[in-house]
Amino acid sequence: MMTETTKAVPVADGSIEVRVAGGAGRALVFVHYWGGSADTWNDVIGQLPPEQATIRYDQRGWGTSRTLPGPYGLDRLTDDLARIVEACAPGPFVLVGHSMGGKVSQLLAARRPAGLAGLVLVAPAPPQPPALVTEEYRQGLSHAYDSPATVRHALDDVLTATPLSGTARATAERDSLAADDEARTEWPLRGIAADITVAARRIEVPVTVLAGENDVVEPPHVLRDHLLPHIPHATLTTVPGAGHLIPVEAPGAVAAALGDVLTAVRR
Repeated sequence: MMTETTKAVPVADGSIEVRVAGGAGRALVFVHYWGGSADTWNDVIGQLPPEQATIRYDQRGWGTSRTLPGPYGLDRLTDDLARIVEACAPGPFVLVGHSMGGKVSQLLAARRPAGLAGLVLVAPAPPQPPALVTEEYRQGLSHAYDSPATVRHALDDVLTATPLSGTARATAERDSLAADDEARTEWPLRGIAADITVAARRIEVPVTVLAGENDVVEPPHVLRDHLLPHIPHATLTTVPGAGHLIPVEAPGAVAAALGDVLTAVRR
């Protein structure tokens, strides 16, 4: 991995610290899940070629961006991402979005920004919310990160199917609690239920979808039924043994898929 530098990118009502590693070729732009941070991608980036260009950041309301004011809805998160790629990705780039970050990445891809060469969706929230996303479900989900105890329960019983390493576990616990209160509840109460199928149908670039075999949040069958019909040119690959946190449970599988995508878009 090349040495990262930090760049402050102006966004609405403030700026976001973006971690940039320079290199040749197409940059990978990483967008983390609800409860994550730029560090969610540490192990994935660690398995990429050292010369690979990468861009990552904490989304509005989370981690180093937690003091940025709301709103924290999908449109604002997408606007932030658009400004980041404009400022930090002068050439072709590939978006890599995980879970909530996957939905934000779909929305940006639908805007067809200059330079976008591909889209990788890792255990993404699908454009069409499944029937299980009821009001009761969303209210319960909004309390998943209320305390260290609820975070531990979410990690052990919902988000992962394989034990995390000590460092990855500590990072996930820290990140889940490092959020503005309004940002913490925006996604479960509203964002997860937003239907973005009209936007998703505008995506033109190649799309790779990674699903965790044992993911109980966005199982493979949900992505087949609620994502593929709206992005029919997407390809879906199941990652054996993984739960929802594929970037930390199976970073090698993610890095390998990214390598395949970069090879394909170079052609």
